[in-house]
Amino acid sequence: MKIKEITAFPIRINNDSDEGRKINTKNINTAMLATKEMHKSKDIKKSKPTVKKSLEKSKRNLEIKSMNTYDSTIKDMGEYYIDESSNTSIYSKSHETTVIKVETESGIVGWGEAQSPVSPNTTATIVKDILKPLTIGKNIYDVESIWYNNYSAQRERGHYTGFYIDALSGVDIAIWDAIGKSLNMPTSQAMGGIHRKNVTVYNGIGGSTPEEVADMAEWSVGKGYKYLKMHLKEDIEQTLDIVNEVRKRIGNAIGLMLDVHMGFESYNAIKLGKQLEKYNLLWLESPSDPTDIPGLCEISSSLDLPIANGEWTRTKYEMREIFEKRAYDISMPDIARTGLTGGKQIATIAQLYNIPISPHVGGGGIVAIAATLQYSINTPNFLLMEHSEQGNAVKSEILSEKFDAKDGVYSLPSKPGLGIEIDEGKLEKYTIAPSL
Repeated sequence: MKIKEITAFPIRINNDSDEGRKINTKNINTAMLATKEMHKSKDIKKSKPTVKKSLEKSKRNLEIKSMNTYDSTIKDMGEYYIDESSNTSIYSKSHETTVIKVETESGIVGWGEAQSPVSPNTTATIVKDILKPLTIGKNIYDVESIWYNNYSAQRERGHYTGFYIDALSGVDIAIWDAIGKSLNMPTSQAMGGIHRKNVTVYNGIGGSTPEEVADMAEWSVGKGYKYLKMHLKEDIEQTLDIVNEVRKRIGNAIGLMLDVHMGFESYNAIKLGKQLEKYNLLWLESPSDPTDIPGLCEISSSLDLPIANGEWTRTKYEMREIFEKRAYDISMPDIARTGLTGGKQIATIAQLYNIPISPHVGGGGIVAIAATLQYSINTPNFLLMEHSEQGNAVKSEILSEKFDAKDGVYSLPSKPGLGIEIDEGKLEKYTIAPSL
């Protein structure tokens, strides 16, 4: 069944319903995690003004940089913004991604997504100029061959990660969706088998004060979530205060994780981790520079606390040294960056090292969520899947029907392929013009 057409839709959807996404925030990593609905709830307590006032003078990030030398300097870049004091990441003010449509000669349409939280036009251009001519005319059942050949086509040029791999991953997901539809079965079954019919997800929460984060935790538990992940970028003392307050508020029966977004050098990550051990966290995520493998090994070996990492690593080739050296305990491939083919390769190797998989979703859109669900169903060493209760409504704008978790669980969709239906009219509504 040959591929006759590939189309990329770079989309941008405003987050008007999310009053937490703004650039005048101390912690841009967690700005997108606030929710209008939560702030309207009568059951949620307001943060104490005295606490907020005292925290205005505190500094975040590394302790060594918090001796009155670190201040957030937010640069407004139009559609994007960045904290120039750390330059960790550029953030979009909207939900951005690139949706991929693959059409076969028999009329079957597959949908994929290349995660593009910044500059979706870049990803779309790669699909149009490089991947489309590489892939047109290929048989969808040669999906793994297509992934490898597309990957190899730019490897000598040095493009073995980044935008190019994101783009080929979106095409890969779309092909797998078409395969599932052609066989009238879920993509997870077409990939080799269904290991579970229900997938537990955790909700991401944020904030910069103990009360804010604890409020969001309490709100999430009220939505049925049994697992929560805090996104924090504060200094060690403030981070511990937040974790302590959240644990007090939700108790010990709720699974709790912490993502510090590369916020610490190795020694401070170890210092923080040792003090976190008493809070019974499921994991500490992205504690330090992800390219510093020796440092990550030192962190992992020093703590009685699992370390999770891997959202940046897109291929099995990048993961080899990490697995061999056991640089961390839980692997977090992002399927809209690895593709289903690449993600399965990573999970298979991880299983050899007895390492569980907890797929990252982050800024991925609704197609990425659906693909990650199929991946989670298919992966034997699956642990937990990331989700955003707050962001799902915006991400779902391009769907014909609702697609969301219920009480912190996604179930195997009844429809074949990825199990979702894209409304092309809505998709075209949010498609942005080319940059050039």
